[in-house]
Amino acid sequence: MCGIFGYIGSRKDAGKVVVEGLKNLEYRGYDSWGVAWKSNGSVSVRKDIGKISDVRSEDFSDECSLAIAHTRWATHGGVTKLNAHPHTSCDKQIAVIHNGIVENYEDLRRDLAAKGHTFVSQTDTEIIPHLIEEEMKTTKDFAAAVRAACLKIHGRFAVVAIHAASAMLVAARNGSPLIVGVKRGKGEHAPALSGVEGYFIASDIPAFLDQTRTVQYLDDGEMLVSDGKSIFFSDIRTGEERPKREIEIQWTQQQAEKGAFEHYMLKEIMDQKESVARAVNQDDAQIMTLAKAIREAQGTFLVGCGTAAKACLAAEYFFSVIAETHVNVAPASEFKLFHHFLKPESLLIVVSQSGETADVLEAMRVAKSAGSKVLAIVNNEGSTIAREADYALRINAGPERAVASTKALTGQLAVFLLIAYALAGKLQEGKTLLLETSAAINDLLNPRYIERLKTLAEKISAKRDIFIIGKSWNYPMALESAIKIQEVSYIHAEGFAGGELKHGPIALIEEGTPCIALIGKDEVEGDSISNAIELKSRGGYIIGISPERSDAFDEWIRVPDATAAQAIVNIIPIQVLAYFLAVSRGKNPDMPRNLAKSVTVK
Repeated sequence: MCGIFGYIGSRKDAGKVVVEGLKNLEYRGYDSWGVAWKSNGSVSVRKDIGKISDVRSEDFSDECSLAIAHTRWATHGGVTKLNAHPHTSCDKQIAVIHNGIVENYEDLRRDLAAKGHTFVSQTDTEIIPHLIEEEMKTTKDFAAAVRAACLKIHGRFAVVAIHAASAMLVAARNGSPLIVGVKRGKGEHAPALSGVEGYFIASDIPAFLDQTRTVQYLDDGEMLVSDGKSIFFSDIRTGEERPKREIEIQWTQQQAEKGAFEHYMLKEIMDQKESVARAVNQDDAQIMTLAKAIREAQGTFLVGCGTAAKACLAAEYFFSVIAETHVNVAPASEFKLFHHFLKPESLLIVVSQSGETADVLEAMRVAKSAGSKVLAIVNNEGSTIAREADYALRINAGPERAVASTKALTGQLAVFLLIAYALAGKLQEGKTLLLETSAAINDLLNPRYIERLKTLAEKISAKRDIFIIGKSWNYPMALESAIKIQEVSYIHAEGFAGGELKHGPIALIEEGTPCIALIGKDEVEGDSISNAIELKSRGGYIIGISPERSDAFDEWIRVPDATAAQAIVNIIPIQVLAYFLAVSRGKNPDMPRNLAKSVTVK
């Protein structure tokens, strides 16, 4: 949620560097943008509403080696030029970019105003440069002033600051991600002694993936100071040094780019030809250890947000049907209400694509306060969630940049299936099923199939409502289908358990209303078809996603028979359909309104 990017080093085109890097973070926010850079002993700022992708990096040609940039997803204050980051101090000598929410900003703003500070925006962020400016009245050390300011802030934050009179970049985090990219080399930009060309500070790895794959992670309650040749990490409260090791990221720039595809969403849908198989590539011993932990736990809880929460709901069925094991599922934002049931013998399983989701981190801390163990299923190996969990499994999906999650979901489902089969003592059977499913997905996503879904999308794109039904593990996928259609096409969509329609929602069905039925070759197949017939008899236009055609379907979208993995193959045509619904309605599926990729505020 919001993108931060900064550079300090030996290059003289820092403005251009941060603009280009920020374009790789636009999926985190695209309401407005801003850049601040230091040149000729002063700080210059340029910002505006709109997308950073529309900005020419060549327009930032001032010679400078220190710059910061931000792309915004509005929380405090509307989408205006004044509310865009960076924000500056009264004397314009300090510039700050910020992710998160300053929960006590009203009190701080009132105190600062009483001391003569004036404000021009509606944001909570603007108080931060003024806090730093106030602290510098008693210390000339810029880093010390940033440290003191951060100690006065309540809430989750990531802050990056620069100062006209200080040749350094200072950053701090508490709950919102910040990652350092280290660029080494022997070229014209790299100083001969240190071998460091510069440091990149960003809220996500894709920002600098075209520059370096060497990273250092800033943990909660830590800050960093860099002069471009070296970097110093410390505890915000004590100032004690926190040495960091350098880690090589396995993602490649090619994985993070959309290549020949018009949008990242379609590229990431097509990535599922390979990503499901990558999710299966897990250490058998580790999977069996985690299965044992679930078996021995006195209460297992699964939590996630949005799409990840639907993966948890599907896993509830996996564990029940495959392993005859009961688990509890709750949205991460609601989990703290279940703290009464937690004990040291409990196990919390959390799911997050980004590994930085605020509500998931809060759930983890609730569990840890009760002494419970935490297992994380994540895509980002170095994320906060992965590092704070007792165990972590990667889904190996590779970078996912479209706001609407696609390949991460199927990776999460695949990992949950592996664990369920391991619980049942059938791990190899589960791996075989998933590899066969991966091969079937590869065959499924062919040009003719994609074109068929595009034609269907164009046929129903003018409809006001779409309803989706499913039973068993297809019920959570019906809920997920509604999310996908809503978030990228803005069509009202709802998912239901098939048997629940007659208890109220069927009143919404009119002649020609698109109704999608997710069906598999399983014990509830007959019931699911009966539910589709109920909709058809009220005038519904029935779109069946199923291994076999039924007379109940007006349109049949074929999927392979994947038995227990049916949820994985059934959701993929919905992802494609949602994509083309957005495109046919003239919407950008990568950047849906009011949404951001990584939700790092509660």
